[in-house]
Amino acid sequence: MIKHIILGILAVVVLVGCNKDKDKAAIDEKKEATKDAIDNRKDAVDAAATAAKKQAEVDAAIEKAKIEANKAAAQAQLDAEKKKADAQAVLEKAKADALKK
Repeated sequence: MIKHIILGILAVVVLVGCNKDKDKAAIDEKKEATKDAIDNRKDAVDAAATAAKKQAEVDAAIEKAKIEANKAAAQAQLDAEKKKADAQAVLEKAKADALKK
C-alpha cells in the first residue's frame, strides 16, 4: 500500500515536472514569436522610411525643375521685354530723325 502511494506521488512529480518543461518551452516559443513579429514590423518601418525618402527626393527634384523652368521662362520674358524696349527706342529715334528732315 505504501509502495502504491509512493509510486503515485512519483508519477505526479514526474508529470508536474514535464508540464513545467512544456510551459517553459511554450513561453520560449511565445517569446521568439513576439520577437520575430517585432523584427518584421521594424523591417516594414525601415522599408516605408526608405520609400518615403526616395519619394521626397523625387518630389524635391521635380520642384527644383519647376523652379528652374519658371526662372528660365521669366528670364526669357524679361529678355523679350528688353529687346522690345530697344526696338521701341530705335523706332522713336528714327521717327525723330525723320521729323527733323
